[in-house]
Amino acid sequence: MENAKISNLYDLDETIAKEYLEQFTYPWEALKGISEFIKKLGPTLDPEKFEKRGEDIWVAKSAKVAPTACLNGPLIIDEDAEIRHCAFVRGSAIVGKGSVVGNSTELKNDIIFNSVQVPHYNYVGDSILGYKSHMGAGSITSNVKSDKTLVVVKDGDEKIETGLKKFGAMLGDFVEIGCNSVLNPGTVIGRHTNVYPLSSVRGVIPANSIFKKPGEVVQKKEA
Repeated sequence: MENAKISNLYDLDETIAKEYLEQFTYPWEALKGISEFIKKLGPTLDPEKFEKRGEDIWVAKSAKVAPTACLNGPLIIDEDAEIRHCAFVRGSAIVGKGSVVGNSTELKNDIIFNSVQVPHYNYVGDSILGYKSHMGAGSITSNVKSDKTLVVVKDGDEKIETGLKKFGAMLGDFVEIGCNSVLNPGTVIGRHTNVYPLSSVRGVIPANSIFKKPGEVVQKKEA
């Protein structure tokens, strides 16, 4: 399942979690250990650039955090990130350099790469969002199946049993998600792919494509 491999989804130079992610083949394999990784990395961060704001919470001094935001650890907010009004970080999250976590957006057990935008009313749980990916207003990751069974990643006839009950979405670099879309459990979206607004997405969506609706995914035309 080449489309779902870390090496084909992400530029690992664009995250503080590079060394952690390098040990895995598929990104969802990293979900279980995010919390412990943050606890190990946090104390090693440069105190000239980061301040400890609570138990297992490290915030870059150049980051902007609204006074109404709720921050729970383990958490690292990297340099020049912006956490806006009423954002709710439940913990076990890394927010990359220059990323925006917007008003009333909730994060839980995530790796957010650098320059990511989740700026308006988003829920991002048990997910990894690649460099310069963007989730439109109201778009969410659904991270638990309605029947509570374990998540299986599907790419055509290929299937990988993840062993995970909670698994949101893996977005490659430069992915654009349209407003009010739902990314169903086990969704993996390749680099430079766009998803139309109001979409319900599941499975592996290839890179450089446009998801119009289930069963209608087209490759982008080269400029």
